[in-house]
Amino acid sequence: MNIRRISVLLAAGALLLTTGCGGGEAAGKPGSVDTQPSRAVVKITPKDGSEDVVTNGALKVTAEKGKLTSVVVENNKGKKVPGKITGGTVWKPAGHLGSSTKYTVDAVAEDAEGRESAEHATFTTFVPESTFIGYFTPEDGSEVGVGMPVSIMFNRGITDPAAVERAIEVTASPSVPIESHWFGNDRLDFRPEKYWAKGTEVTLELNLDGVEGRPGVYGEQAKEVKFTVGRSQVSVVDVKSKKMTVERDGKVVKTIPITAGAPSTPTYNGRMVISEKHKMTRMDGATVGFGGEYDIEDVSHAMRLSTSGTFIHGNYWAGSGTFGSVNASHGCIGLLDARGGGSSSTPAAWFYNHSMVGDVVVVKNSQDKTIQPDNGLNGWNMDWEKWKAPQH
Repeated sequence: MNIRRISVLLAAGALLLTTGCGGGEAAGKPGSVDTQPSRAVVKITPKDGSEDVVTNGALKVTAEKGKLTSVVVENNKGKKVPGKITGGTVWKPAGHLGSSTKYTVDAVAEDAEGRESAEHATFTTFVPESTFIGYFTPEDGSEVGVGMPVSIMFNRGITDPAAVERAIEVTASPSVPIESHWFGNDRLDFRPEKYWAKGTEVTLELNLDGVEGRPGVYGEQAKEVKFTVGRSQVSVVDVKSKKMTVERDGKVVKTIPITAGAPSTPTYNGRMVISEKHKMTRMDGATVGFGGEYDIEDVSHAMRLSTSGTFIHGNYWAGSGTFGSVNASHGCIGLLDARGGGSSSTPAAWFYNHSMVGDVVVVKNSQDKTIQPDNGLNGWNMDWEKWKAPQH
């Protein structure tokens, strides 16, 4: 082999060695593998493994020297906690957390070069010593009349109504504006400006778990309640004419003679909502301030209109001539009935069988005052502007 051929082979070998070691491009330029760690630093508060964490204001995720790209927080049932990233560097939950709950947090951030940094943490919220619940009406899955509000009665007086109200949502389909109103510190009602449209589907979301309703007292409910509005039935009782006109879906379907409150014990005026139905019940005057005046064990076809004891019910003890001619009750609205309520042909039986919780009974031309909005489910007697005006 001559010297020239040996020189060519050596030069080719040197070129191959250069190519194999350099990878074709200088390190750090396009096509190279960057092994530098991300400069972004993710911080999760509370720290991993924390216990007895408070349910409001404790959870936060931040990024330094980078931007957050993903934050996922879940409870031990797999339900995600909603929240948002602000300014690219801070994530906070949209609301409070539940009590007695384990949470996992997974967060990712990127630095200016697009390199990722991730952190994972778990923590457990505290177990409250004192709790409160809200008793709601109507019941889940029920069908109700167009006058039915959503009413929640709390078993403990609420001193932070704003926090409690933020944790409750009432929506309707088709959509309609719905406003809330507090009666005292233990009752919260929701309604639209006018009666619900028939067929409306209403959803109540109770997200009270972990809400501090009063110092040291926390909610424990996380529940969804759905109900449907049935046909529209509004019955108008004219105390002066002693007749009730039943209107369904805008058409009069029946006129029924009635007896209302006597002059000394008149019936409230106003719009009242049927809140309970009882095929048979006992009515004792002692329970509503008429001690000794009556105690009837078998009042049939009774439907409650007020908390204070106003009912529309069957009456078998008055003569048939009373109805439509004399107002003789202690404030209730009486309809002719048969003793025992077994007959389906009486006016009381007909009205009971064609009524549902949430139907409206309007009383007019009575000598009494208008019923108070919180006496039963009767918020319709409050002006809409006053109903939705700020209270706290």
